[in-house]
Amino acid sequence: MKKLLVCLLTLLLAFSAAAFAEEELEDVTVILDYVPNTNHTGMYVALYKGWYEEEGLNVEIIEPTEGATATLIAVGKGDFGISYQEEVTMALTSEDPLPIRAVAAIIQHNTSGFATWAGKDITSPADFGGKTYSCWGGPGEAAVINAVMTEAGADFDTLNIVISDGSGFAALEGDVDIMWFYEAWDNIKCELAGFEINYMPVRDLDERLDYYTPLLITSTDVIENRPEMVRKFLAATSRGYVYAIENPDECAEILGSYVPDYDMELLYRSQNYLADKYMADVDRWGEMNDEVWDRYTQFLVDYEVIDEPIAAADCYTNEFFAGGLTAHETGSSRPVVRLWAEKSAG
Repeated sequence: MKKLLVCLLTLLLAFSAAAFAEEELEDVTVILDYVPNTNHTGMYVALYKGWYEEEGLNVEIIEPTEGATATLIAVGKGDFGISYQEEVTMALTSEDPLPIRAVAAIIQHNTSGFATWAGKDITSPADFGGKTYSCWGGPGEAAVINAVMTEAGADFDTLNIVISDGSGFAALEGDVDIMWFYEAWDNIKCELAGFEINYMPVRDLDERLDYYTPLLITSTDVIENRPEMVRKFLAATSRGYVYAIENPDECAEILGSYVPDYDMELLYRSQNYLADKYMADVDRWGEMNDEVWDRYTQFLVDYEVIDEPIAAADCYTNEFFAGGLTAHETGSSRPVVRLWAEKSAG
């Protein structure tokens, strides 16, 4: 009887400790910029592996419900958001500046550009005159295509700009001639479908367009009042992205477990494509530098998207990285999984 009481007491204490630990986790909400994709993999890896919990955080990743992510973060709808340099710069230089800062670059170089259907023989911005461009509607988008057309000797005023209806790459065979694609997603979708495109990376058309996209942002309120949480979140997130660099196939499967309707071949190819892009030319995932911010800010000034430049130090901070992670430093108490293989076998 005594042994039974001891066992029961031990179990009670264990359950109490677990409940207490769960209660002690700090809630953190991350708002994506779009539906989950391989730009976000590092966060899903950290979530799956339990690395956020190890840092004392209860992280929830959600899709944006209404409005721009920067605005949602500024008004406290989330703690972190996925944004991009243009949005951050515009938000900080608006008439009513938003209280936000970028805290990590998810990818170091701009992996986007202009795409056309190979059958139309539109191979450079010099061919864009008189064509139809399907746009996302961003304030800096017209400035970008204006710049590359002007540099190529084409007349921007002859370009017909329409808002995208979300119909995808197949629209390029019809009335639409040019679209803005993301290499790790749209280009790979075209490859899988056997749809041939001409592709022009914006970073190759103008070095000022090699800006940070996507970014992790937070509010100045969070930075000022919860700095330790920011450090913990970035520590676990960095661990997730470094792990994704070293284990792209496994991490594609981890992401696929959260979005089971996705084409796994797309995730595999996309994840492998991004593996050497997350930390290209830097020793520490997420770090940013003034030069990239200043170049693109001046571009926005030159094309009158914003009135005056803003200091890079007012746009971003690297202060929450404590050394960062390099290769083979992720570690994990959980076994390597083959989620998709297991799912297929079942």
